[in-house]
Amino acid sequence: MANVTDLQSKYSKLAQEYSKLRAQNQVLKKAVVDEQTASCSLKDELKQKEQSLRKVEQEMDSLSFRNQQLTKRVELLQEELLLSESKSKKSDSPSQVSLQTQNVFDEDLQKKIQENERLHIQFHEADEQFRRQEAQLRVRLDQLEKESEQHQAVVDALNRKYTDAIEKLQNDKALLEVRDTFTCWKPIVFISRAAQQQLRKYQSEVSSQLKHSSSVIQEKVPFNDTQLSDYNSLNVPLHNRRHQLKARDVAAQALGFVQSLVSALLNLHSYTEQRVHIYPLDSSIEAISPVNLKFSQYLHENASYLRPLEEDLLQLHHSITEDSITALETLVKLQDFSRSFSSYSSFLQKILPYQLQSLEEDCEASLCTAALASKNRQLQKDMKKLTAVFQKLKSYVALLALPSECVTLISANAVFTQMSACLHGLHDAATELSQHYSQKASLEQGLPTVTQKLCTTNECLLSSLASLTNSCGKMATFFSNNLDFLASCPGYGPRGGFLNPQQADSVMENKRRAATYMSTIRKSESVPYREALANRHVLTSSTESREGLMQQVAQSQEKISRLEQEKEHWLLEAQLGQVRLQKEIQRIAQLEAQITTGHPPETHSAADGPDPMCADAPEPLQDTSVAADQESREHLIKHHYMSRVSEITAQLQMCDSKAVHFHAECRAVAKRLAMAEKSRETLTEELKLAHQNITRLQDELSTTKRSYEDQLSMMSDHLCSMNDTLSKQRDEIDSLKLNYICLISMKNKVLAGFLKKKKLKK
Repeated sequence: MANVTDLQSKYSKLAQEYSKLRAQNQVLKKAVVDEQTASCSLKDELKQKEQSLRKVEQEMDSLSFRNQQLTKRVELLQEELLLSESKSKKSDSPSQVSLQTQNVFDEDLQKKIQENERLHIQFHEADEQFRRQEAQLRVRLDQLEKESEQHQAVVDALNRKYTDAIEKLQNDKALLEVRDTFTCWKPIVFISRAAQQQLRKYQSEVSSQLKHSSSVIQEKVPFNDTQLSDYNSLNVPLHNRRHQLKARDVAAQALGFVQSLVSALLNLHSYTEQRVHIYPLDSSIEAISPVNLKFSQYLHENASYLRPLEEDLLQLHHSITEDSITALETLVKLQDFSRSFSSYSSFLQKILPYQLQSLEEDCEASLCTAALASKNRQLQKDMKKLTAVFQKLKSYVALLALPSECVTLISANAVFTQMSACLHGLHDAATELSQHYSQKASLEQGLPTVTQKLCTTNECLLSSLASLTNSCGKMATFFSNNLDFLASCPGYGPRGGFLNPQQADSVMENKRRAATYMSTIRKSESVPYREALANRHVLTSSTESREGLMQQVAQSQEKISRLEQEKEHWLLEAQLGQVRLQKEIQRIAQLEAQITTGHPPETHSAADGPDPMCADAPEPLQDTSVAADQESREHLIKHHYMSRVSEITAQLQMCDSKAVHFHAECRAVAKRLAMAEKSRETLTEELKLAHQNITRLQDELSTTKRSYEDQLSMMSDHLCSMNDTLSKQRDEIDSLKLNYICLISMKNKVLAGFLKKKKLKK
């Protein structure tokens, strides 16, 4: 522990020293940067002074040249003066005019001599001042360089010191980490040894179980359903999600390469059409040949053959999703791509003779040289080779697009291998075509009648050929890198058999069912197995009791219906009894009224006994009351049933009216639904057409944008090259001017020296 504390204290001290030295280093770095900026500013000042010196030297040269002219003029004047003097001596009659001219010349000469002296003095003073400033600046520059060297030496020493300290600290840290890890590794080592022992145990158990299961399979499973194709077709294939993701990635990369190839071919055909209208005859000046005219018309149709390639491959890429099955048997969109590719290859086959004839016309031109004719023949061979390679690719793509019954796994592997070799051949053909055309363009630039339009078109063609070569090379390398994936078995289909679209649908249906099953299992609350076994008896008894309860319910429903009938009967009886009661009450009231108002005559005495007529009087009254009761009862029953019938008829009429109303509403809704379906279909068709137009316009916009960008990039490169050549020419002109000025100054100096020598001799 003491050693650890000492190391920690040393480490903290070293960290403090390191922070101090780091701060000093930052200060020194700032000082060095300031000195470097100062030296840069001094260098800039030195450059400015040198430029001013050059200007002064140029002025001095011009002045010396002017001085030399003046000296020549003075010499001429002196010669004229001598001639005039000689003439005056011969004639001995000097005129007044000669004297005046001589005086003028003398005055002019004197002025020029004074001006020359003044200019010499100014030049000498400027030269001395510049030399003094140059010397001062050089001394200051030397001082600054020495100071910067000293600062750099200090910085290097500090860096070495810091690196040594850092290395020491790192070594100490490593030692501490080793000690800590050694103390921590001991339990880990014991745990790893125990885990290794358990792993050996588990491996032995698994190997024994594997042997047992393999023996059981060999003995108990004699049926192998993969031997017969009829049985094998009944097996449901599996879904390989990793293979799907890889297939989608490969399809996306192939789509990008095909898009670049299509753009390169579009540019190639468009610039070829433009060249046909320019060379060997310019269509703006005179009519081109019928062959070239027909060739340009065919080339103008290239987009109608190349655009479907990109669109079909895009549809194929969209059909490959994570939830689908991708194999040669299920790629239905591959047949559309095969048809588009075969149409483009037939288009190349159609324009090939016109292209060969156009190159022949280039050879027959008046300014065509032998080297240019040989390059045209090489281009003819290259175009034939390129068309043949596209024909091979068409056949291979058509083979891959055939149904699964016609293509086996071995033949598919062979087709993919041959297709990879064919793509490499396409790259080689495009490379040779680009090389030969670049050589032809360089030869055409040497022709005397070449125009700027032709040069620009040739450059655009070369750029399109370069992009075609690059895209073909990328496609060939991509195909060769993914050849193992393309030629391998996708993992779908029954073991050893083919996969048809119906089986693919069954696979996706099983996948959806499994997903829904797992989701329901996650959502529902499961019951433990033991609890379910314990509740099984309860469930069986509940099912048995359910049947008994159903019987009891049926019996109770029968009793209820019977009791309802009895209820209705007793209700009727109660109504009848109530009616009878009311009638009896009325009759009693009538009898009481009769008794109170008028009594019948009672002539007989009590001994005579009752009158037999009086005793028989109540009998007819009772018969009439019974008949009246029966009539009232029938009338009530009839009234009751009539009221029920009227109620039921009213309900039936109401139900019939509602049914008619609902039927009319249903018919109207059905008509509206049919009209809505028709409108939806029309709107979906219009939407599809609008989407197709949008995609077509976007594709056209992208192609035009690409072509314009390519042209702009080529024109910018051309302008850069022209600017470089112009700058080089300007530099050459400036250097020639300077050389010419230097030569003139040297000649003037030589002439001045020669004149001085002449004067001295005189």
